[in-house]
Amino acid sequence: MDAERARMQERDTAKADWAKWGPYLSERQWGTVREDYSADGDAWNYFPHAQARSRAYRWGEDGLLGVCDKEGRICFAPAFLNGKDAILKERLFGLTNGQGNHGEDVKEAYFYLDNTPTHSWMQALYKYPQAAFPYERLAAENARRSRDEPEFELGDTGIFDESRYFDVFIEYAKAGPDDLCIRIRAINRGPDAADLTVLPTLWFRNTWSWDTDAPPPPELRAEAHHAIHARLETGAEYTLSCDTTHDWLFTGNDTNSHLLFGSENKTPYVKDAFHRCVVDGDLDAVNPSRRGTKAAAVLHRTLQPGEEWSIGLRLAAGTSAQPNQNPQPTAGADFDLVFAERKIEADAFYAAFAPEAPAEWLMIKRQALAGLLWTKQFYFFNVHRWLKGDPTQPPPPPHRANDRNAFWMTTYAFDIISMPDKWEYPYFCAWDLDFQSVAFAPFDPAFAKNQFNVLRQENYVSASAQTPAYEWNFSDANPPIGAWAAWRIYSIDRARGGRGDIPFLKQAFFRLLLAYGWWANRTDSSGDNIFAGGFLGLDNIGVFDRRYPLPDGSVIEQSDGTSWMAAYSLNMLRIAVELAQHDDAYIPAADKFLVDFIHLAWVANTVGPNGISLWDHADGFYYDVLRRPDGTSDFLKLRSLTGITPLLAVETLDEELIERCDFLQRRLDWIRIHRPQFFQSLDHLDFSFARGKKLLSLVPEDRLRRVLKRLFDENEFLSPHGLRSLSKAYASEPYVFDEGTEHASVGYSPGDSPVAMFGGNSNWRGPVWMPMNFLIIESLQKFHFYFGDDFTVEFPTGSGNRLNLWEASLELQRRLISLFCKGENGLRPCFGDDPRHAGDPHWQGLAQFFEYFHGDTGRGLGASHQTGWTALVAKMVQQVNTFAPTDDRSGIL
Repeated sequence: MDAERARMQERDTAKADWAKWGPYLSERQWGTVREDYSADGDAWNYFPHAQARSRAYRWGEDGLLGVCDKEGRICFAPAFLNGKDAILKERLFGLTNGQGNHGEDVKEAYFYLDNTPTHSWMQALYKYPQAAFPYERLAAENARRSRDEPEFELGDTGIFDESRYFDVFIEYAKAGPDDLCIRIRAINRGPDAADLTVLPTLWFRNTWSWDTDAPPPPELRAEAHHAIHARLETGAEYTLSCDTTHDWLFTGNDTNSHLLFGSENKTPYVKDAFHRCVVDGDLDAVNPSRRGTKAAAVLHRTLQPGEEWSIGLRLAAGTSAQPNQNPQPTAGADFDLVFAERKIEADAFYAAFAPEAPAEWLMIKRQALAGLLWTKQFYFFNVHRWLKGDPTQPPPPPHRANDRNAFWMTTYAFDIISMPDKWEYPYFCAWDLDFQSVAFAPFDPAFAKNQFNVLRQENYVSASAQTPAYEWNFSDANPPIGAWAAWRIYSIDRARGGRGDIPFLKQAFFRLLLAYGWWANRTDSSGDNIFAGGFLGLDNIGVFDRRYPLPDGSVIEQSDGTSWMAAYSLNMLRIAVELAQHDDAYIPAADKFLVDFIHLAWVANTVGPNGISLWDHADGFYYDVLRRPDGTSDFLKLRSLTGITPLLAVETLDEELIERCDFLQRRLDWIRIHRPQFFQSLDHLDFSFARGKKLLSLVPEDRLRRVLKRLFDENEFLSPHGLRSLSKAYASEPYVFDEGTEHASVGYSPGDSPVAMFGGNSNWRGPVWMPMNFLIIESLQKFHFYFGDDFTVEFPTGSGNRLNLWEASLELQRRLISLFCKGENGLRPCFGDDPRHAGDPHWQGLAQFFEYFHGDTGRGLGASHQTGWTALVAKMVQQVNTFAPTDDRSGIL
């Protein structure tokens, strides 16, 4: 067992708390719902970036590539000043939803380079300009641009021209669970000498300002010229030592009320003291007694071109043995050895995953997983307390009791959670988290299970059994992929370890069972098993904003809503069948989900009791249906992912499994006798054996072929870098829908969103989205396990090149991996035409994992560090280079 796996085992068996420290510090706490106590719910403007350096946060902390303990009590992050900036660089800057021409967006250059599951080794890179940071220009230019124009990025300002910036590598290596070695390496990449001030900063999350009976604040105090001592309110003690003689500054992590609100400060030393001292020269801003709740060393150097400056620090439990002596070395061979060993151990850990892949692909995989690990965050939110307000603060407006998230008063979050993006989405998102959990499963199954369960705990779930969606609106409905995620985590873990975690699967099943009841009652109010699920996470994919009812009372019967529920029931069936082999108590549940799935397949493919079918024979595609109050209906003939989602409801069962679970055959025989219409209308549901398997699929074979013909058509869904979310056919002829006086059209938009729906920072009208591609690829492989090599399709459509479905799935994965690979021009498609990533050696080996990608060029769009679900590309690298088509379903992704 390698060293990192040994640490993981100690973590998972509670022998050593290797997860106590990690990259859990948020990258943006300002502008979040948690910090919003406004009367109008405008979180962005209630707590803007301009106030972040002066105003204490209520529910968390943020910093620049920093760390904290797993309860967010004590935090560390570096801050910088280049001698030109008007603001001390303590946190990442970006535009709010209203400022950006495509919504909120971070405007910095930073990269997650490496990380391990226990965070024994972490490395990130921040590119800090040597000229004054262009805050105003970024805001003004993006405000000037329309939605039809590209975003104005930091690199577009010319600030990195002539390489006039510092590469700042921030590295952490654990000598023990409570012993963190820190190294900050700054390199002047520019042609001239340049000044740099570094402030390694340690501080406490403010826990003392919100209650009248709060205990005294924890304390930081100077211990020697090289070290400071930290004592938490819990009694725990730490020492932060530094290898350089320097000054330490101290202040309080308290709001500068005098500056922001014109009221008296409760303490003379406040949060923005270091900015005032270092930038403005106000020496009286810091505490001369050298104590407080926030402290920083002040290190300055003029770096010559190409010069590297290395700073060593160590944050460890305990106190210094005696004055002027480090308890642990922060320089020298012993200190450097910790970094060297942890890096070697990280290499050994990742070498076990797809070692035969090309070096370029391994780099992509390593950085994708690094980003996934870096975006863990301590998340604290007591909704009841937030709604009620704090006794030491002004009371919230009265109507707050009925506003956002008011019906989630029982939700209490205090956990480490994998975030989609710690700047743009520094809060949990339920369906993102399910994808992220699956991305964790191959290399850290214990954390994958933890993340699957975290939002399904009783302190998160509503009284009606709904799982919260995301911070801006807990009540939104995201696609119900939880059963898929649970089964995939279980299957991946079983394939990796040789034995399935039945206790995890049982716990997951009961939690998912509660949620299934909520979904069935909420989205199928008519009882016809055609679902009108509302938002469902695909933002602006449709003609109408699906969050809201239509004004004339019409209802959209959703192809994707129905398909998601069919997939939900089918995955619940698969879990129940697995558990029934260990416990007969699960047989009735398996019976239930088999019947539900067959019914859903029947109503999706035939004209049901309400006269509606989601399948259009003329077009050979599944569509949403508009059902009017007068009983008439029409297809909404917009070819998008909503018509592809029926492919996701598929499972192949081995004949041996069917024989072991004979209750399944008995139920099928009962349906054949008592519900003959199901099999008369859809003979593929008669479950005849082929190659020792039975197929459970929402889509019959003839319809599968017709859907795949469009899916693999480069003039429709197939792009050079994956599958588009909307058919390219609408580029020249947008889809138009007229209903009475209402007129709506949808055109193919391969890049940024041209419409304001959902703020315009998310677009499902053409771009490539990694999570949906992942699900479709997996479904193709399941179909292949049933149909085998004899079932072939043209790939691309019209090319004459025929592939079986396994081969087609691998080709799709290669196209998705190519988003991050150098092309013939040296550019990675995800970075567009930015020449630095082709010709500059200090940019070439870097990757970013975006929220989604341009449907034609592959350029990265949306959140630039949404490594969460885009980290699924790491699983693709592993599969393409490891597995061959086989009857062993553990080979699926």
